[in-house]
Amino acid sequence: MSTATLGRDNSGQLPLWRAAQVFRLASLAYAAAVQWTVVSQYDRKLLSWAVLALMLVWSGVAGTLLAFGYRMRRKIVYADVVVTLLLMASTLLVGPASYFERHQTVPTTFWATNAVVSVAILLGPWWGMGAGALVGLSALTICGQLDNISFDATLPILLTVGLVVGMGAQIVRRARAQIDEAIRLEASTHERERLSREVHDTTLQVLAFISRRGTEIGGPTTELATMAAEQEASLRTLLSRQARTTTRSDATDLITRLEKQLPKPVTISGPGDSLVLPAAQLDELVAAIQAAIDNTAKHAGPAAKSFVLVEDLGSEVVVTVRDDGAGFALERLDEAAAEGRMGVSKSIRGRMADIGGSAQVYSAPGEGTEWELTVPVGGTR
Repeated sequence: MSTATLGRDNSGQLPLWRAAQVFRLASLAYAAAVQWTVVSQYDRKLLSWAVLALMLVWSGVAGTLLAFGYRMRRKIVYADVVVTLLLMASTLLVGPASYFERHQTVPTTFWATNAVVSVAILLGPWWGMGAGALVGLSALTICGQLDNISFDATLPILLTVGLVVGMGAQIVRRARAQIDEAIRLEASTHERERLSREVHDTTLQVLAFISRRGTEIGGPTTELATMAAEQEASLRTLLSRQARTTTRSDATDLITRLEKQLPKPVTISGPGDSLVLPAAQLDELVAAIQAAIDNTAKHAGPAAKSFVLVEDLGSEVVVTVRDDGAGFALERLDEAAAEGRMGVSKSIRGRMADIGGSAQVYSAPGEGTEWELTVPVGGTR
């Protein structure tokens, strides 16, 4: 049988299917033992052996295809139910009705349970219970035991088998889906990190160079330098947002995140121990710090250096972002807001307000700029 015919099982249920076929063989062996023991009481002994032979053939065909033929399973399961019901009905031809009023359907016996197991694995607990009800009621009808349904254990057992096996198969499917999603996210994260490194090593460096050289040359190239600085900041923000989707094992440590995301020339100082913040606070705080660094690159001058100091004060975390650049008059922020240019308010103050924190800026012409960002621990709104 070719691989194309068998197909590939990505459902994670292959061990269940193969275990079910082990049960099929065990139940067939039990049916053969019962046949050997009670065949002398049958009216049509040869027919009973023929039925057992059909059970053997079907067990081999169905067992092989269910264990290995992924693409054919649905059809085989449906056929399994039909074949099982027909073989159970052969009970009426094998022996006298008086015998089966006190015994189970033969020669199938509890081999008939395989149909319930197959439906439960394929379609889940509700369909499994439905198959259990169908097989159980059929057995009671064939043996003339419907009047004794309240005291017969066959139906409750088959319903339980359908429920339990179906729930187990459902759990396996969900677990497999979660594993596949985790693998996909990991692969996606690795690819983003690879692209981020390439962009950082090429595009960002070129944009930073254009921004510095354009500012140094002056004249008409100043506008080009400004555009390059803006695009560099936008690209850094994009890469920063993408980095947030990585695993949180060390991503919730503020110092680690800053060391990974801020440009190398920035000097970072902080406590020696890990400073762990809730993910929502951490993301917005890092973005606000990044925005302050970007402002330095845009406005402080080509020779300006940035410094970040992180302090853990117990009830709050204070981050100071300082540069030794040209500085500016604080009135310019109010003028920019009045003119509708809300860059600083949205990127820094807005982010800090969203996480229950605050942002204060101190600056003067020729004295550099200092941002003081304060976040109450656990103070997300």
